Amino acid sequence: MQFKKAHRGATPLATRPRVSHGHLLAVAALTAAVAIAALVAPGGDVEANRPLEAELPGTAEAVVEVAESGVDTVSAEEPAQPEAAVAEPAEPPPAWRELIVQSGDNLSLLFKRAGYGDGDVYRIVHTAPQGKALERIYPGQTISFLAGDDGELAAVRHVIDPLHSVLYRRMDGGYSSERIDREPEVRLAWASGEIDTSMFLAGRDAGLSSNLVMELANLFAGVIDFALDPRKGDTMHVLYEELYLDGERFDEGDIIAASFTNRGETFNAFRYTDSAGQASYYNENGVSMRKAFLMAPVDFTRISSNFNLKRLHPIYKTTRPHRGTDYAAPRGTPVFASGDGRVIEAGYTRANGNYVFIQHGERFVTKYLHLNKRKVRQGQRVVQSQVIGTVGSTGAATGPHLHYEFLVDGRHRNPRTVHKLLPKAKSLASAEMPAFRSAIAGVSQQLAHRQAETRLASAGGPSTGSATAAP
Repeated sequence: MQFKKAHRGATPLATRPRVSHGHLLAVAALTAAVAIAALVAPGGDVEANRPLEAELPGTAEAVVEVAESGVDTVSAEEPAQPEAAVAEPAEPPPAWRELIVQSGDNLSLLFKRAGYGDGDVYRIVHTAPQGKALERIYPGQTISFLAGDDGELAAVRHVIDPLHSVLYRRMDGGYSSERIDREPEVRLAWASGEIDTSMFLAGRDAGLSSNLVMELANLFAGVIDFALDPRKGDTMHVLYEELYLDGERFDEGDIIAASFTNRGETFNAFRYTDSAGQASYYNENGVSMRKAFLMAPVDFTRISSNFNLKRLHPIYKTTRPHRGTDYAAPRGTPVFASGDGRVIEAGYTRANGNYVFIQHGERFVTKYLHLNKRKVRQGQRVVQSQVIGTVGSTGAATGPHLHYEFLVDGRHRNPRTVHKLLPKAKSLASAEMPAFRSAIAGVSQQLAHRQAETRLASAGGPSTGSATAAP
């Protein structure tokens, strides 16, 4: 064991004070104590028969110098510790410059805003395999630019939507392109509501978006006229998809199952993908929810008058048959074809204003009067829910509304009840039924359970809309 000499400043040897006899006796005693401690210290590192001088060379001199210097303690000499390696700071990733496409923007403007020219636009559009797609940009999308070490454009990223983007990279002779598609995490959620004032508000109160409420109405549009049929106390239950990216909800998916109870009658709908890969909605018996005709040819809203053959005409002030239904709606509201067919007339008269007549097969004709604008022409084929015009007040009309008529074999029928005379909706083939029943079994049980809970809640008092995560 060696002791390190402590220095607080060099003292010339000639000026050192003389060591008294008492000091020498004290040093000798201290030396003896150190030697004994070294011999009896645990650990067995010192042999008992080794000379002390061999173990502690220059001990007396070291002790004397320590005593002279006035240092109170001594420390064992420690081996030098290697210096810790200093990690080089990681270089930050290249910075992308992101621009949000605004209304009126085009590629040339965006590239110029990012500091690049029309030559860069031309090279990407005409050399990248998917370059032409970059010209199809829409407000709200993101275009990002990455500069290379030489300051030139190295890459462009076109974010089409949260799930789809295209990356263009500079390479010899032009640009490459890579489409990047992300798969969202799908979670299921339930929403339940009870109508107080309107089906739309009930759906919103239950946590459904406006789009999901409209999808729900479209789903049952063949069996319920949401402009006229819903009543206070009607209930709805919806199982739908919520889509997540990176742990955050960003959109809604499809409705998986739904029910609507109107005036005590319950209608159920289940989404099912058949063996041909076609997804559609069916009731619990496998009957398609898509009927031959919509119950109402406009978005559900307030109705000004119902089917009445003896009503007083609001303009002519005489009793005239009103062979149809008036749907009051704001001017410009889309009007839909209630079924597949062919436009047999589209024109204008003083009484009807702008009108469209559609032939559906051999027996049925639907008429749409007082349109603000016509969107189809005579002889054109149309499909169910296609926009054929917009609500207006042309002709003999006191305000914006759609007058809708339904004829069977040339005779006017009440559009509200004529559906009982229409052909039955298509059903799943018998070979599909086992797979269909198996696919909807679990969801059907959950739906029935929620309907039972709603009935119990209604018996005990009014229920309120709610949304919950699906188990």
